[in-house]
Amino acid sequence: MQYVSLVPRPPLNGLIDDLYYLEGSPPYPRLTLPPSPSALLIFNLGPPFRIRAAAGVETAGYADGCVITIPTRAYVFGYPPGTRSVGVHFKPWGLAPFLGMPAAELRDLPVTIEQVWGRPAVAVLRERLAMAAGPHEMLKLLEEELMRRFTEATGLGLVRHTGGVIAATGGAVTIGGLSVAAGVSSTYLAQRFKALVGITPKRLARTYRFATTVLAIDPAGPVDWPEVAARAGYFDQAHFGHEFRMFTGLTPTRYIDARRRFLREHPGHVLGGWPLPAD
Repeated sequence: MQYVSLVPRPPLNGLIDDLYYLEGSPPYPRLTLPPSPSALLIFNLGPPFRIRAAAGVETAGYADGCVITIPTRAYVFGYPPGTRSVGVHFKPWGLAPFLGMPAAELRDLPVTIEQVWGRPAVAVLRERLAMAAGPHEMLKLLEEELMRRFTEATGLGLVRHTGGVIAATGGAVTIGGLSVAAGVSSTYLAQRFKALVGITPKRLARTYRFATTVLAIDPAGPVDWPEVAARAGYFDQAHFGHEFRMFTGLTPTRYIDARRRFLREHPGHVLGGWPLPAD
């Protein structure tokens, strides 16, 4: 698969990790994406892809693309052969200026881009993207569209600063201390996070802590799970195992098996850092 990335210019770089172009055949027909501290916008330029947001929830198809706020559980993506898309990896607070609705309304509920930006605007942009000379021109077009749509959201500075502290500590921070440092009540801070991020600061910290813990595991060697749990701040391994299953849908052992399978069957793949084979 081809993956082209662009870090946007200010002020978008304070809201976005990268704009990306993805094209090619997926490593597996279905991929599990554990929750990460990132919101996502995808403009689909190929065949429709499918998403199952939770076990027991019906899989939905997306032809134009989708918007996903910070997830609290693993998603399963069904990628067609010849997938092609451009998208945005937002920082947790970065989607808010482009959403036009409280992020909490979309918690664990992927929606189409048309539902957020409207059919006419999406149709025009998709046509321009499809006619672009190549990936870099596509990403510049997307960057221009985001610059045009950027609007300040109430409380964004507060949430961005507090979220930045949570990110810098990998989630190992006391949320009560953050509200005191910011000079606001914990209730107000939680309300602003729900509106702009979709989840509370405590939940965001848990997501960062989980992602930091999982990405630090070396699946190529033996894994000392009690040590991993203790390093992540879980003094009760049973609690760690419960959290792990809640986030990934897998036990720690099954997760490592899936990660090792991916590395064995697709070494060096551009998607090899986070997704897992779902089948």
